[in-house]
Amino acid sequence: MDPYAGMLPDKDTSFAFMRASLARGHEVLHCLPEQLFNEQGRVGAWVRPLQVSDRAPHVTAGVQRLEQLASLDAVLIRKDPPFDPAYMHMTQQLDLVKEQTLVLNDPSAVRDANEKLYALRFPEFMPPTLVSSDERQLTEFVQRVGGRAVIKPLDGAGGSGVAFLGSSDVNLRPLIALLTHEGRRLAMVQEFQPSVVEGDKRVLLLDGRVLGAIRRVPQAGDIRANIHVGGRVEATDLTARERELSESVGRHLSAVGLWFVGLDLINEKLIEINVTSPTGIQELGRLTQTQPEQAVVQWIEERVQTGRRS
Repeated sequence: MDPYAGMLPDKDTSFAFMRASLARGHEVLHCLPEQLFNEQGRVGAWVRPLQVSDRAPHVTAGVQRLEQLASLDAVLIRKDPPFDPAYMHMTQQLDLVKEQTLVLNDPSAVRDANEKLYALRFPEFMPPTLVSSDERQLTEFVQRVGGRAVIKPLDGAGGSGVAFLGSSDVNLRPLIALLTHEGRRLAMVQEFQPSVVEGDKRVLLLDGRVLGAIRRVPQAGDIRANIHVGGRVEATDLTARERELSESVGRHLSAVGLWFVGLDLINEKLIEINVTSPTGIQELGRLTQTQPEQAVVQWIEERVQTGRRS
């Protein structure tokens, strides 16, 4: 994952996983992607054991040591996007050890599942969407969906680069040019969902089943509901359509090794599938007065005990 010193004890899902694992008697080890190594096909890492606490100091690190990943019970990929060459190389390294230890999520599946593009496998659940680098095609699409749309880069995260497009806005073409790098990169444009002002829903899935959901409400004057950019979190329930969507998509994700996943929904439509390091489990726990992270660690334990790694 990213450096442990940057974890927020009241927000980070990775922190919650560590806290739950330690409470269940496990040792927690941390490494950065660049601390992986490979000798003759054997994947190892320079790791530090961590202790975490809700009280300061929130994280205490032990002495660094070398570990062979095949000797561990499970490896969790919790590196935040962007999915750059270093991220890809990390998944390629972990591919070599996933037959010996459980890797969550499956590194090949993480590599295949661009968090914007993967949702296009389920067009029946999505709003009208276009992926293109062509300015004319993109502007015509905005007009075709009623003159209002949202544009986003394919490799962004946490709401980075997301912008509103209006067909009568003088910034329409400059924004398209900016997001497509003057037509050299693909961008995604989707029909604007007015109900976004009331919030989107983050649905957390565990092995294809709904673990829980939260509503993220954007700040006034913003269309981005991400917690990272100041979105407010509220309790919510899923509608029948949202549950149907989540279960249908979840079955596919589980089958390919994407076991802990976050779906983003607006107006009962699928917007994005988060597979790298989904967040929201601490907010879900507080709103429901439960500990959903315990369910995730228990699932890992059961998977390890039965020897199932795929």
